[in-house]
Formats: sequence, structure tokens, C-alpha cells
Amino acid sequence: MNSKVAMTAFVLTLAVTLSYETNISVSAVPGARDPGVRTIRSDTGAPIAGLSRTEQAFFLAGQDEFNEAETPDDGLGPTMNLDSCGGCHSQPATGGTSPAVNPQVAFANQMGARNSIPSFIRRDGPVREVRFIRNGDGSADGGVHSLFTLYGRSDASGCFLSQPDFEGEYGRGNAIFRIPTPVFGAGLIEQIPDRTILANQAATAPRRQQLGIGGKANIIVPFSTISGQSNHNGNDGTVARFGWKAQNKSLLIFSGEAYNVEMGISNELFPTEREEARGCQYAMTPNDVTNTAGTGGVDTMGATDKFALFMRFLAPPVPSTDTPGGASSISRGKALFGDTGCALCHTASMQTGNSSVAALRNKPVNLYSDLLVHDMGVGLRDGVSQGQAGPREFRTAPLWGLGQRLFFLHDGRSSDLVDAIKQHGSQGSEANGVIAIYNNLGEFQKQDLLNFLRSL
Repeated sequence: MNSKVAMTAFVLTLAVTLSYETNISVSAVPGARDPGVRTIRSDTGAPIAGLSRTEQAFFLAGQDEFNEAETPDDGLGPTMNLDSCGGCHSQPATGGTSPAVNPQVAFANQMGARNSIPSFIRRDGPVREVRFIRNGDGSADGGVHSLFTLYGRSDASGCFLSQPDFEGEYGRGNAIFRIPTPVFGAGLIEQIPDRTILANQAATAPRRQQLGIGGKANIIVPFSTISGQSNHNGNDGTVARFGWKAQNKSLLIFSGEAYNVEMGISNELFPTEREEARGCQYAMTPNDVTNTAGTGGVDTMGATDKFALFMRFLAPPVPSTDTPGGASSISRGKALFGDTGCALCHTASMQTGNSSVAALRNKPVNLYSDLLVHDMGVGLRDGVSQGQAGPREFRTAPLWGLGQRLFFLHDGRSSDLVDAIKQHGSQGSEANGVIAIYNNLGEFQKQDLLNFLRSL
């Protein structure tokens, strides 16, 4: 950290400390701790308020499709990470993220499948997808290598695909991981105008610069001169916003890619099988298409359209005061969140624009993200570029719903909020200035901040 940033960090820390009122001796304060997963609300996973009767029907149809376990006859495989969207996105409800018990462990040998379970996939660990940084010839890879194959399954006779050498690539430091991103409130995020995202970036630029924070939008262009990789969403020059590196523009593209990459199911957006081995094809290609023989409405739509509608109409998380410390601690923690500079990247709220769906039109989006990608330094580097997001850059993860998550960071390496915050600081990270301020807070201040985060 340069001297200017260090001085700014010191001044801000002093101001925060002086403005924080407490009569308790700091020397008597125990270390701040993650208060843990808060109580799950009964309405988590419900549709957003204000949907029409028809929109509610689309939501329910999409929810059913999202939870359905696929089979080879549906197009599952030949390689995949799991057999349903809901299996990965189930904490704290359908649409969330990794559950407490990883379903990939049981799935690996389902129906007699002969898959080995890599050491980085654990029953009590997060759901993970694997990417290899480089190919065997040293060229950039970055693509998903599905964990499992259909080999040995009783409903997939004749398929003899073997798994990649995950343990070998992991041992060589060539395997990196991603965990499922929660999709609550995704329809609101989709409807934020580009100009709103860019205006927020411009408005916070002066203070971000003082703390060494950059950030940029992952703009959809046909070829990135920064990363050297094409962006597969098109070339319309707009702001992408979904995925760990903000690599996807829309929920429909997000759905189609996940259906193909995570379950091996080809569709109208991604019509080619990822693995075309003979003997491993059990459904027409593409596997999922518009049902032109349907009677109309939901019956006509393909699964990818239903997935997108389910996510688009899924309600955002609702904050709670049901955490240790109560409302007063949460209120102080929220103020500290802004004073320390956390909110410079984790923007508390934006606004949707016009929408054909009244429930999404001109609504507040309390996402706690600027939807930009930031350099997170060598500590969080994954070595993979996607669009204009480089090997150390990640989208600012939306924090709404954080209070109900079990695993943190892009690869699920941490299940402790204190550790996850500290992981933001490393050589070259844009968060170093903010982390310096956080580290200089008193333990009661840190606890208030943690209580606030768990209230989201």
C-alpha cells in the first residue's frame, strides 16, 4: 500500500474510532466472531411480490423444472456435475447456494456409476465445479471440466467415458473451483440499467481512488484485448452482470450455459454436446428445445426459458434483526460498513429501470454490490479470464442473503465470515486499503460489523 493510501486509511480509521461510542475497555474485549447462520425466513425462495396470476404460473413451472432430477433420457451427460439445478442451489431454499450436505458425493455413484470422488469434493464441503487453468500444452484453458460421467450407470449402458485426472491437476495447482452463486432477486439485478451501474462507478471514483480501489464493468465485446478471450454473450457493448466474473449478460444465457455445462444437457442456446463420444448419446440433440407441439404458454417453453423465468421472478432476500446483538448492533455495524469503505464496492442499493414486468419496474435493488469486477490480488487469484475479467478479477459478490450462507468466496474455501473478510487482503488486492481500516477497528466494532453482515 502506498503512503497516500496508508495515510487515508489511518485518517479514516481514526475518524471511525472517535465516532464510535463505547464505555468498555478495548483490552477486555474478546475477539470478534462470526455469529453464524441466522434463522431462515419462511418466505425465503418465494416469488417476488406483485406478480400477475400468469407470471406466478410461470414461476411455479420454472421452480418445478429447476428442482427436477434429470436422467440420460432427458439428455443428462455424458459428463456433468449434478443432475439438477436445485441440488446445487438449495441453501437456504431453492435458488440459494451450496447446502450443508454436498449432493455431489451421493450422486457420484448413483445408479451404479463408477465415478471416483476427488479429494476436494467432501460431504460437508461446498458444491464445486472445476476449471483447469491451462491445457497440457501450456495454452490457456479456463473451461469447466465436469466431475462425473455416465460410465457404469444402469440407465446409460454402452458409455465408457473416464473422468479427467482431477487429483493430478489439483496436485499441480492447475485446478480451480467455483461454487454456485445464489439467484435470489436475480430478476431485479437483470433490470438495473447499464447507465445506473456506470453512474455509480463514476460517483464513487474519487473515494475509491484514495483507497486504491479500481473496478470496471465486464463489457460484452467480441474480443477482449485485456484478457485475450472472447466473450460468448455477443458483441453489443453492454454490461454483463451474472456469474463470479460477471461473464453472463442475461438470466436466459446464464440458464442455457449452466444446463449445458453443469448437467451436459444441450439446448437451443448451446445446441452442441460438450462430449460427443459414441455410445453416450441417449436423447436428441439439442436435448432441450421449444415444444412446438405444445398447447401454448408454459407447455410450449423449453427448460432453459423456465429456469430463467423462475430466477427472474424469485424474491430477493429480506434482512433480519434476528442475530446476536440485535437492532442496535446491526445499526452500528451498518454505519461502520460505510465508514470503513466496504460500501464502495458493495453498493447498498441501486434501482431498476423500465420493465415489461410491473413487479420489476422502477424498484429498489438492495444487493450490496456495484456489479463491477475488481482485482482481488494474488490471494484470491484463480488464473482464469472471462471476457474482460482477468485472472485476478471477480465481480463484487452481492451480499444480500449473506446471513444464510454456509460457504464464502468464489471457491467456497471459507465457512467463517471473519476469515472471508481477511481473505480479501493480499498482494495487489484493491481491498487492501479497506482491510487495513477493518483490522484497526476495535473488537466490539468488528462484532457490530459482523452482526450487520449476518443480518442481510
